[in-house]
Amino acid sequence: MSQITVISGTERRRVWTDQQKREWVAAVSAPGANVAEIARRADLRPNQIYRWRRQMGQAAQGFAEVRVHPDPAPATGAAIIVEFERAIVRIPAGASPGLVSAVLRSVKP
Repeated sequence: MSQITVISGTERRRVWTDQQKREWVAAVSAPGANVAEIARRADLRPNQIYRWRRQMGQAAQGFAEVRVHPDPAPATGAAIIVEFERAIVRIPAGASPGLVSAVLRSVKP
């Protein structure tokens, strides 16, 4: 015979503190983190963590850091130079089309 539990009263939403939300968002931002696993351990849905991350302005994490250094010497050989408003991209003759496409998509204004 099975047991049935009846919960009476008004249904209430669970409430988490801002600190708890920050901890879960930080946990999923760690390298190799599994959002589904973290949400399961916290008794949450993954979309809640994604929503909190968006609200905290951390949705763009995951992009690689880019450092721009001035050219130490002028380029030698054939190259295509593309000038954007805030960047100059020098493409050497032997660059693969896939790499060129990816770089230009990432720098376009």
